[in-house]
Amino acid sequence: MRAVDVNKIIDEAKFNRFHWTVLFWCALIIIFDGYDLVIYGVVLPRLMQEWQLPPLQAGALGSYALFGMMFGALIFGPLSDRIGRKRAIAICVVLFSGFTFINGFARNPFEFGVCRFLAGLGIGGVMPNVVALMSEYAPRKMRSTLVAIMFSGYAVGGMLSAGLGIYMLPNFGWQSLFFVAIIPLLLLPVILRFLPESVGFLVRDQREDEAGRMLARVEPSFRAQPGDRFVIEAAKGQKGSLGQLFTEGRLLSTVSFWVAFFCCLLMVYALGSWLPKLMNSAGYALGSSLGFLLVLNFGAIFGAIGGGWIADRLHLRRVLTVFFAIAAVSISLLGFKNPTVVLYGVVAIAGATTIGTQILLYAYVAQYYPMHIRSTGLGWASGVGRMGAILGPILGGMLMAAELPLQMNFLAFAVPGVVAGLAISLVGRSARHAPIEKKNLAFAAESGKMEVD
Repeated sequence: MRAVDVNKIIDEAKFNRFHWTVLFWCALIIIFDGYDLVIYGVVLPRLMQEWQLPPLQAGALGSYALFGMMFGALIFGPLSDRIGRKRAIAICVVLFSGFTFINGFARNPFEFGVCRFLAGLGIGGVMPNVVALMSEYAPRKMRSTLVAIMFSGYAVGGMLSAGLGIYMLPNFGWQSLFFVAIIPLLLLPVILRFLPESVGFLVRDQREDEAGRMLARVEPSFRAQPGDRFVIEAAKGQKGSLGQLFTEGRLLSTVSFWVAFFCCLLMVYALGSWLPKLMNSAGYALGSSLGFLLVLNFGAIFGAIGGGWIADRLHLRRVLTVFFAIAAVSISLLGFKNPTVVLYGVVAIAGATTIGTQILLYAYVAQYYPMHIRSTGLGWASGVGRMGAILGPILGGMLMAAELPLQMNFLAFAVPGVVAGLAISLVGRSARHAPIEKKNLAFAAESGKMEVD
């Protein structure tokens, strides 16, 4: 009987067609996930006008999807560690695609809010699962980069939403943007055909033959043999649980991740929901204001991919700490009158270090927790963080209602960046995990041929 080290095969595999397949389908799911989420910020000015919504009600309406995302992440993250990533992803696609499409038929704020909540369950639930799946199959030397590229689909979806909004809002109405969301539901049979199941789940479920065939796709030189015993981080049959996030020296890091997620998502959704409206109030035309949202998400792509590439050489903790500091500064600068070109540049930097940083946070959590509790760790970090996402639109509505100077609005959005930077700097500092983090820092430096202090 041969012992097969699953983690070693995946870590040392060379990037091949199989990895491209996982990357493509996970990214496609995230593109529409991002589209369905950002769409509210795009239609918000029109909804406020059509339904005569005051700022506080508009902010609350924007939070319905975020409440759904919180519950979706808390439910589907841990659930996928038990039923498999593939099934969980399929359920989430049905929820976010189907109910976003139905949202286009909403006749009043109540119906709109119910559909947004139900769609939010799928939006929030699919994120930790595609991140976990991509992390599980990515070779170690390029793991951060691949997860960042995949999750950049979120920003692409945001850009798609804003770009279509500029054309479709004045010509076809806000409902037309929601009808586009049916596409991933129509593609679901194809997605299920090509998207692989988690090899960790196959091993824990004692489906050795399938696990062997999957590893052969990850590393073509591997040949499964009868009687192979697959060795993985968790023992066969072991199921992930919430309590394991706080054991074995993980307490400090888990709490730090939760704080960082909360603060980062507060910044992301405050900006995503209110940036067009704030810029519109500052004197910019609606089309120009949507352009700022487009640039915000465009910057996120460079922040995520560039940050992932750097993180594979300097380690994610260092990169995230610096990015959060830059986010706080750039958001503060949005409140000051600058030439349009400079303002667009600041918006791009803010997108790179808020949405882009959120993408990198997912990558860090996925790499920190072992395979058997990876989706649980991602789901709970994302779920707790959704409280910040819920607070973001509400905070924006309160600030708008208070009629504060523009600078004060953006300063309030920037403070969480400082808190998040401090929190993420504490990850891996426990006595038990400090040596592991030091080893990871050394590996990153060796991969990038750079020295570690």
